[in-house]
Amino acid sequence: MAKFIFVTGGVVSGLGKGITAASLGRLLKARGLKVTSQKLDPYMNVDPGTMSPFQHGEVFVTDDGAETDLDLGHYERFIDENLTKYSNLTSGRVYWNVLNKERQGEYLGQTVQIIPHVTNEIKDFILKNSQEASGPDGKVPDVSIVEVGGTIGDIESQPFLEAIRQLALEVGRRNCLFIHVCLVPYISGSDEYKSKPTQHSVKELMAVGIHPDIIVARCDKEIPEDIRKKISLFCNVGEDCVINNTTLPSLYEVPLMLHEQKMDDVVCRELGLESKADSKALSDWSKMVERIHSRNGEIKIALVGKYVKLHDSYLSIVESLNHASFVVGKKVKIIWVDSDTVTDETAPEVFKDCQGIILPGGFGHRGVEGMVCSCRYARTHKVPYFGICLGMQIAVIEFARSVLGYADANSREFDELCEHPVIDLMKDQEGVIKGGTMRLGSYPCKVLKGSILERAYGTDHIDERHRHRYEFNNDFRDEMTKAGLVISGTSPDNNLVEAVEVQDHFHVGVQFHPEFKSRPNAAGPLFVEFLKSCDK
Repeated sequence: MAKFIFVTGGVVSGLGKGITAASLGRLLKARGLKVTSQKLDPYMNVDPGTMSPFQHGEVFVTDDGAETDLDLGHYERFIDENLTKYSNLTSGRVYWNVLNKERQGEYLGQTVQIIPHVTNEIKDFILKNSQEASGPDGKVPDVSIVEVGGTIGDIESQPFLEAIRQLALEVGRRNCLFIHVCLVPYISGSDEYKSKPTQHSVKELMAVGIHPDIIVARCDKEIPEDIRKKISLFCNVGEDCVINNTTLPSLYEVPLMLHEQKMDDVVCRELGLESKADSKALSDWSKMVERIHSRNGEIKIALVGKYVKLHDSYLSIVESLNHASFVVGKKVKIIWVDSDTVTDETAPEVFKDCQGIILPGGFGHRGVEGMVCSCRYARTHKVPYFGICLGMQIAVIEFARSVLGYADANSREFDELCEHPVIDLMKDQEGVIKGGTMRLGSYPCKVLKGSILERAYGTDHIDERHRHRYEFNNDFRDEMTKAGLVISGTSPDNNLVEAVEVQDHFHVGVQFHPEFKSRPNAAGPLFVEFLKSCDK
């Protein structure tokens, strides 16, 4: 059975529980352990799939087609493991499952209650994730790192906290570790760090029956030794179990910072894990961090989207651009452009200092015309353009309007009655109720020889993740290819268009989401090719 590490947060949200969990996963993997991760989210949505990006940031998609919390992207990027549908659980999904079981008579007429039915459902889900074999080796994990979303004291998270308390009792405390991430604020007026919020948060956690084994103190700078000892004494943990998590220039430095404080040693000691740090694995990560700091120069990329007011809406794309910048050796400066602000008249001013334009996914008609103008500017001015999902569909719409002369060309998503629907609803999506029903997860793509796509990937077959319900309309396929649009990627049966190009410069649109598989030590090939084109 896997060992369990539960990560909770206190005082305020946004302290970096996810980065802490992901960084610890990287350290344990560097010790030769098989690691998996999981996020428990207290909100009542069944999954984040139908939530506004302004509310919750991006929706991350796994290989097996689960729409999940964005923290799973951090987990995958750090531990370099593909997660599954068992890696994210919301309160909505818990209650959905429980009520369906009740309707089907699985509880044999019992009164359905939070304890044991809801907590049992949560425990079952945690155990399933820990038993799920992943990767080519087919091994089950040695360690399962489980992050509990929200903040201690929130009413929504109480069933999750009760469930992990019970699970620790059932698997034995030697097989279970609790890490609590807290804020240690700095008061500039008195030049003091304050441990009281952490003390109160730990007290709140202990009130539900959970005693933290490790406390991660979040602060902008390293907390003084006397504050560390005070937290140790008042929160009843060893001094070496109080770990600093300070603000760093790059989040990829966090594993090294935690390793310097011997956090992985402490975790292995507390859990009785027999392992030894792999100096080469840590050295490779250190070299990657060195490459991050050795970047010289800057590439300005305009990210044109509907949700730019919340940058987390495009988190995986931003990180993928950063990964590619580690390879290219130059920093990326993102110019955030609200697509509503772009017209043919404003485009020259908006993009005058940009070396490339990236247009990510999105839903709904708002801002679409600004995206079309952005794409037109990129194509006609030979500015490298990278369209992802909706960005690919926009490239097709713009080509149909500007090259074929179909002024009304559009997607049926935005205009159901248009005469030239160059983007149409997928046949198997007709009449389907929304909510986890799109074309989701990893699908194969056949790559055209001699295309930009082949140059980037170096192969004629790729597998990438998808999240869409509209597709290229094959009724216009011959006409568009004759006019110069290159179909550079298709499904193996040649029926679904996966990628389009205009080959006189980097002007590429892909229906899939390559950002979901990019890693800091294995950058997404298309992002690397895009930045190289921008740097010419």
